[in-house]
Amino acid sequence: MAKEGAERAEETEQMIEKEGGREGAEGSLRAADAKEMRAVVLSGFGGLNKLRVCRRAMPEPQEGELKIRVKACGLNFIDLMVRQGNIDNPPKTPLVPGFECSGIVEALGDSVKGFEIGDRVMAFVNYNAWAEVVCTPVEFVYKIPDDMSFSEAAAFPMNFVTAYMMLFEVANLREGMSVLVHSAGGGVGQAVAQLCSTVPNVTVFGTASSFKHEAIKDSVTHLFDRNADYVQEVKRISTDGVDIVLDCLCGENTGKGLSLLKPLGTYILYGSSNMVTGETKSFFSFAKSWWQVEKVNPIKLYEENKVIAGFSLLNLLFKQNRGGLIKSVMDKLLNLYNNKKIKPVVDSLWALEEVKEAMQRIHDRGNIGKLILDVEKAPTPLVS
Repeated sequence: MAKEGAERAEETEQMIEKEGGREGAEGSLRAADAKEMRAVVLSGFGGLNKLRVCRRAMPEPQEGELKIRVKACGLNFIDLMVRQGNIDNPPKTPLVPGFECSGIVEALGDSVKGFEIGDRVMAFVNYNAWAEVVCTPVEFVYKIPDDMSFSEAAAFPMNFVTAYMMLFEVANLREGMSVLVHSAGGGVGQAVAQLCSTVPNVTVFGTASSFKHEAIKDSVTHLFDRNADYVQEVKRISTDGVDIVLDCLCGENTGKGLSLLKPLGTYILYGSSNMVTGETKSFFSFAKSWWQVEKVNPIKLYEENKVIAGFSLLNLLFKQNRGGLIKSVMDKLLNLYNNKKIKPVVDSLWALEEVKEAMQRIHDRGNIGKLILDVEKAPTPLVS
């Protein structure tokens, strides 16, 4: 009987391993299963209490994919909007959030070329980045320069590609132009400032919380408090306005940005952080913000010679199949990094278990640069 029981136990374990483990009575076996991983899971749309770290089945690479042992993950404002369900066509929950990470190649799917096991890489991921292991198509993966840390690599793709695409692909930034960027102390804002410095005589106007001014004053030509009347401040310095406006706020700032454009100037909307006013989605606040958006009159655009545009890197990558274009941009950016022209700014490192606190810091706009989830970091003990 003892022998028969041992054989049944072994058979049960083999079945669990084969089927990836099922919820229920075999939970203790699954916890010990080497094919599981830790991941941040969003159980439903809403507040910070919808996030928790739990164990998930480890993914395996499909054809054309790389399996990456994650070292660091980037946090972006879009992640707050995802948590609230404040985006178009959000995926079903439960889900693992996150769109960028860095780590080490652990396995290669069929037909993958150009990478080897052990390569240090950074990658875009269509969700699922906030985990110990991710799998993503090879076209979204890039090798990390030798002197770039994993935390810097996790801070690089979203911010710098977004900034570069808006400045050079959409707005055609050239010598002597002027740029207004909101949230100048954030990850994208700092990337914009650094990229503008690679072009001669570009004037950068920035808005940011006053407590950030001392830290970022050297990267921005003219810095204004985010709550001040920046329109009048800009016009006082440049009566004609600016050539490029980069708006991640939306709401009333849309009309203000358009009013500041010079003839042939370009306004680019790439976010709507004003829509996120509390921990959970407020339809009243959302409606109020949209009500403040100035209605765009096409005839007025034509008469004033102004350009209005939008930019979404995630849609460009995952819905509009522009991975090849993004790769060419990444090549240019890595060349700038290797020549010490740009460098990602990391605000702070957080354990996976501290994701709620990290998200709150972004919501409070307390960060200067990028917040990073460090997969190997232990949570900071609470001080009584």
